[in-house]
Amino acid sequence: MTPDLRDQIRAGNREAFAALFDRYARAVYNHAFHLTADWSLAEDVLSTTFLQAWRLRDRVDPDGGSLRPWLLGIATNTARNARRGNRRYRTAVAALGTEEPTTPDHADTVAGQVDDTRQLAAVMAALGALRRTEREVLTLCLWEGLDYAAAAAALGIPVGTVRSRLSRARAKLRTIAGPDREPGSRRGQVRGDRTIAARTAQEGQR
Repeated sequence: MTPDLRDQIRAGNREAFAALFDRYARAVYNHAFHLTADWSLAEDVLSTTFLQAWRLRDRVDPDGGSLRPWLLGIATNTARNARRGNRRYRTAVAALGTEEPTTPDHADTVAGQVDDTRQLAAVMAALGALRRTEREVLTLCLWEGLDYAAAAAALGIPVGTVRSRLSRARAKLRTIAGPDREPGSRRGQVRGDRTIAARTAQEGQR
């Protein structure tokens, strides 16, 4: 991200903020789902994250690289507040595993949907076995590809803490799923659009 675009965001330029949304909404949404196991809740987290980002825009450093770690840090805190404990998380995971396919009379398509749903449920169940702090670090580092320093900045914790939490999380996942089956693929798709960015900008002006 160029310093010029950062300056525009700091100044409250709505077009620049919409461009920020276009660039990073998918990553924020995917990250939110990995933390909540709930498509609808992930959408709420997405909207709230960009609303909060708009409110905090004056804290954006004029210099620097991608704002993705900053947004993912806001999303992590938002998801943490939105989630209603591990019980709700496990309920959402269970629902993923039992949901019936809705596409009629297309056996191959339905079979593929069932396989995808079961695979997703297995991944989310494995994540559900982790502590919240371990899950947050793992999703940032493995799914979103942040390095230790960026993840530490996003979460507001020391780099050493990121390393230790990620190490524990990976060890637990190897025990649960085997060494070659760590969750690491990116799934999910943004179902909103850039109108959310415009809406959050308008709400932020109130």
